[in-house]
Amino acid sequence: MDLIRKIKQAEAQAQEIIDKAKSDAAQQAEKLRENHDQAVAEAEQARKKAVEAAVAKAETQGLREVEELGARAQKKLQQVHKAVESKEKKAAERIMEFLYSGLTKSSTKEMS
Repeated sequence: MDLIRKIKQAEAQAQEIIDKAKSDAAQQAEKLRENHDQAVAEAEQARKKAVEAAVAKAETQGLREVEELGARAQKKLQQVHKAVESKEKKAAERIMEFLYSGLTKSSTKEMS
């Protein structure tokens, strides 16, 4: 009888140990899930911040490039205007010379 009681006690203790191990394992699994979920959320947050930072950097760089291109275009436009202005003056002078020479030729023909 004493042996049966000890066996039953040992079985009860073994069942308690098994139940505690299951409970501990379930708690550990839940903690791991929570830690995993938290790590995923933190990684997602870091990814969003990195994307936002990259977009802001690209936007700033793009605006800077637009400003630089605008300044270069303005400078080029001014250079073209200067080049055209000097050619325009020369062309006007040549036209005036041509007209003047034509007038003086016709004046000399009328005198003859």
